[in-house]
Amino acid sequence: MATLNLGILAHVDAGKTSLTERLLYAAGVIDELGSVDAGSTRTDTLELERRRGITIKSAVVSFPLRGTTVNLIDTPGHPDFIAEVERVLGVLDGAVLVISAVEGVQAQTRVLARTLHRLRIPTLIFVNKIDRVGARFAGLLDEISARVSPALVPMSEVTDLGTRGAAVAERVDLLRLADHDDAVLAALVEERTPPPVRAHDDVHPVFFGSAITGAGIDELIGGIVDLAPAATNGRAGGAVFKIDRGPAGERIAYLRMFDGVLRVRDTIGPDRVTGIDVFTDGGTQPRAELTPGQIGTVRGLGHVRIGDTVGVRTRKARQAQFAPPSLETAVLASRRADLHAALAELAEQDPLINLRQDDERREVYVSLYGEVQKEVIQATLAEQYGLQVSFRETTTLHIERLAGAGRAVEFNKVDPNPFLATVGLRVRPGSDGVTFDLAVEPGSMPPAFFAAVEQTVRETLRQGLRGWPVPDCAVTMTHSGYSARQSHSHAVFDKSMSSTAGDFRNLTPLVLMAALRQAGTVVHEPIHAFTAEVPPDTIPAVLPLLARLGAIPLATGAHGVDGEIPAAMVHELQRRLPGLTRGEGVLESAFDHYAAVRGKPPVRERTGPDPLDRKEYLLRVLRLRTSSTSG
Repeated sequence: MATLNLGILAHVDAGKTSLTERLLYAAGVIDELGSVDAGSTRTDTLELERRRGITIKSAVVSFPLRGTTVNLIDTPGHPDFIAEVERVLGVLDGAVLVISAVEGVQAQTRVLARTLHRLRIPTLIFVNKIDRVGARFAGLLDEISARVSPALVPMSEVTDLGTRGAAVAERVDLLRLADHDDAVLAALVEERTPPPVRAHDDVHPVFFGSAITGAGIDELIGGIVDLAPAATNGRAGGAVFKIDRGPAGERIAYLRMFDGVLRVRDTIGPDRVTGIDVFTDGGTQPRAELTPGQIGTVRGLGHVRIGDTVGVRTRKARQAQFAPPSLETAVLASRRADLHAALAELAEQDPLINLRQDDERREVYVSLYGEVQKEVIQATLAEQYGLQVSFRETTTLHIERLAGAGRAVEFNKVDPNPFLATVGLRVRPGSDGVTFDLAVEPGSMPPAFFAAVEQTVRETLRQGLRGWPVPDCAVTMTHSGYSARQSHSHAVFDKSMSSTAGDFRNLTPLVLMAALRQAGTVVHEPIHAFTAEVPPDTIPAVLPLLARLGAIPLATGAHGVDGEIPAAMVHELQRRLPGLTRGEGVLESAFDHYAAVRGKPPVRERTGPDPLDRKEYLLRVLRLRTSSTSG
């Protein structure tokens, strides 16, 4: 039986989880439809999800569908949990993008559509809620064409639109596709049978229906089975897209296999697989192995992290690369040790919360996408760990980008370097994260020393010249050297005469910051693209507010205003807009890019020893090293 790993994605409240429930019901996995409002859906298993009526964690459910095994992954729709979506996209064969027939293409819809297109994931579009008052058809197709993709193939027509009796009939409209596909146009002109419609990264079949009434679901199922590709072999062995904790606190890795076989008792690095459960027939079953196309939970992998690949590493899974979090806050609790341990476990499940500890102020910071995520963290810490926490005011998380190139070097046994290590680094602007390369012979030092330098480079770049992360930087190691292992006559190894990895870890921040100083950095702030839907006669009142908030209007029209605004001002615009628009203004925004800060750049207070203050840094590092040696 073919296997299809399918993601369900949507803007919040478009009906994504309800559609998942309807597909499970149609496949015979459940006997009764669950309700999001009642908190009885199959995939929203967390008490917090049921209470709030939103999806927070991705969930997997497997079922047979007309001869195909579908592993369906329900993802969060709220933008605060976009990181959860990012981790899922790398393991999909295809996707269903759900759009509300009433609300239409919303901010998160566009973010998801752009990412699906960039990753070349074949995507079906399901227009939900045709039974709701205000549902649209032709006008909505034009909106999807303009804001998602022009290469649409409507697969349905709707009768009694906007009523409880709305119904769907199969009808393929190739005329829209002909404008973008020469082969289809030629076939229609020559009155030949056009090529079969297939979902791929350039063509999106559009189905209409209602997850609540079931209208159009049969047609969508046919599209899922016939149009989306089944899983194939030949890619990376397996990819970890989720980490969870079992009842006893054990780590559980969610793994999709691409190629090869993972078996119980196989070793992955220092770990041994102790158990495998495969998703099948609406639940999971213990199995001895995980085979290509399957998704399962794996126990025993204590060191594996989200994004790791296992098995045959022929090619990595797709990298979604949504925008990183743009907010930060300090988490406060009386039991600080318990707080850090609990947050460390949450960081395993969501690495993008980026734990940052300030030992001097005895505070822990987390990165966020929004205020709802903060509320979820607070509730999770209370319910799962018994911790009552509060937060400092949320602040905007800036970044630093290099203004040019720089280099620095310090040599072993040459003043003022007190460490038994030679480290030379060159930095230049990057565009794809932090990269680390060698311009020295790999055999010139023990591998552990190179590893220590690279790891420290990545850790140090979490705080640039002004304390903000430096997410894009190309670093090259230009000089290396060490003191070989030595000992006194008839004595054991003497650490004071021989280089250790600690020497490289301690020296690297000084060299890297000297190179950054030479290159210079520019502080950038997150910018959101926004659409303010307002009555046309209120636009003159809205424009001055946008100017005061530093927003840039890019287009105005009958719908309102499109533009760009600093992320820090989004909440204020949302708060002020109703008062200027008779309560009719609606704001949608999503991260778009970073831009250099105008005026004096903000500074974030540093945590840990500061390599920009050499004297203080050496005093603290040498004091820490002395205390650890004496202990």
